[in-house]
Amino acid sequence: MITFGATAKRIVNAGTPAGASAIRTIATSVGATVIVSMLTVLGASAQQLDKPIEQRVEANEDGAASQKRVEATATETHELTSEFRLTNKKIESLNIYNRQLTAVIQSQNEELASLQRQIDEVEEVGRSVTPLMLKMIDSLAQFIEVDIPFLLDSRRERVEGLRGLMRRSDVADAERYRRILEAYQTESDFGRTIEAYAGTLNKDGVDVPVDYLRVGRIGLLYQTRDLEEVGAWNPELKGFEVLDSSYFSWVAEGLRVAKKQSAPQLIRIPLEQPEQGGQS
Repeated sequence: MITFGATAKRIVNAGTPAGASAIRTIATSVGATVIVSMLTVLGASAQQLDKPIEQRVEANEDGAASQKRVEATATETHELTSEFRLTNKKIESLNIYNRQLTAVIQSQNEELASLQRQIDEVEEVGRSVTPLMLKMIDSLAQFIEVDIPFLLDSRRERVEGLRGLMRRSDVADAERYRRILEAYQTESDFGRTIEAYAGTLNKDGVDVPVDYLRVGRIGLLYQTRDLEEVGAWNPELKGFEVLDSSYFSWVAEGLRVAKKQSAPQLIRIPLEQPEQGGQS
């Protein structure tokens, strides 16, 4: 509300020109006052509007920031979910692999246990086989000494090689046994073959060069290099005896057959006569 002063009231009441002028002055002042009041009101209203606008702008900015945080969180969550799924797949694969590996390890442990049992058994068998192999070597040596005396040096050397083999620590029992069986097989083969080889024969303290003819294990004959004498091993005499001239051609033919210089054929050799059984 606008309040007029006492002077203005008096001027209006007098109705004078000065009063009219005063009225205009007062009116102008009132208008200015009204405008000022309106501007003041408008300024106050503008100030009152600025705050909500600023609050809205801040809210919008906060909303945008929140949206960015939500999007970032969603992206991170998606990445974590994908990583979680991938990790689960890896874990599942590892579990399958571990189960398979566990089965393999169990099988290997069983195989190791079986091998250990076999090793223990081999050691036990080895302790019992070693005396047997030594007896086999001794028997082979004795057999060579009582057999017809062909290739004695090489056969005795073979036996000594077996004895040395038994003393070696770097040779397994299986290899020793195999070598002994090979020696037995070699001796067995002598009984099914015919062979000619060069050598010497001691006659009256002199080593005479001769060609020996071995026919299995049933005959051992010789022929001197000068073709002047033939002979055969006599088991009863434990030595060689000279044969008559009728055997010259047979021994010579036998040597040619043994050397593969002639086709195989029947040859005549002297054999020990079987003993006659006595009558009771």
